[in-house]
Amino acid sequence: MERETPEAAPPPTFLRGEEASSGSSSARARFERLIRRVQAEVCAALEAVEEGSGGGGVVFREDAWTRPGGGGGISRVLQGGHVFEKAAVNVSVVYGVMPPDAYRAARPDAAAGVEKAGPVPFFAAGVSSVIHPNNPFAPTLHFNYRYFETEAPQDAPGAPRQWWFGGGTDLTPSYIIEEDIKHFHSVQKQACDKFDPTFYPRFKKWCDDYFHIKHRGERRGVGGIFFDDLNDHDQETLLDFATECAASVIPAYIPIIERRKDTPFTEDHRAWQQLRRGRYVEFNLVYDRGTTFGLKTGGRIESILVSLPLTARWEYDHKPQEGTEEWKLLDVCINPKEWI
Repeated sequence: MERETPEAAPPPTFLRGEEASSGSSSARARFERLIRRVQAEVCAALEAVEEGSGGGGVVFREDAWTRPGGGGGISRVLQGGHVFEKAAVNVSVVYGVMPPDAYRAARPDAAAGVEKAGPVPFFAAGVSSVIHPNNPFAPTLHFNYRYFETEAPQDAPGAPRQWWFGGGTDLTPSYIIEEDIKHFHSVQKQACDKFDPTFYPRFKKWCDDYFHIKHRGERRGVGGIFFDDLNDHDQETLLDFATECAASVIPAYIPIIERRKDTPFTEDHRAWQQLRRGRYVEFNLVYDRGTTFGLKTGGRIESILVSLPLTARWEYDHKPQEGTEEWKLLDVCINPKEWI
């Protein structure tokens, strides 16, 4: 397993050769510029919320790192804020070769026949974020947008090169506040509709299906959009689509945070939030493909596990009473609904 090397500051680019020039028009170079811009914009927006809420001085810590096999990343984490218990916005641009089991983690639907193949040359770049607020009435947000390329396995020359996009944005509240959820889904739909009217219903269902905690029989939250292995349009269109989706994160989420960050709450509300965060942990450690891929490729552990909340809770056989606000959230997680 490769171990990252800490860097004093992020390099201008993690790419090499001609793609490292600032004017490169390759998909790799353009996607790296996109994700680094998104990281900067989201971090600035979250710090502005902290500043406006009396949390001045609480800023993101930045760690830059490079990878011996090629590429690197930038991890930015804010902890112990007035509004946000923990927020992470990470970018990575990595390349080299990966073992077949990592390829199967990345593309389980397309990995048939590589069980006995050799290492697979790959390129992967993405921005990933999880934001856990303090207030139980302020929802957790997750977003991730990524671009992947693979070449033929080293002992199977002539197999086709593949590329695809993946990602999405989803909301995980502890309490159902329909105004917030409808706003969130409306912004996702607006981004999708600029490209294809089938995208939102298709990716909304995909999100509900993907974030399914199978051993609990419930979803992680109230969904959003999710897509993976996407290459059914031309590369330029999908790059523009990923750009539009990433640009929708701030307008989808910050207004909700501004409305809910100071809502009064009780210890019972907080305990329920902690139980729901336990479900978040279960999904991320058991089912999340990004976590699995990162662990199988020897990724940076602190960056891979940064999505986990600072605190979570498990109670034996906990069941909310039917008709309560907690029960309403659980019912939606078991029976996903259409919000718009």
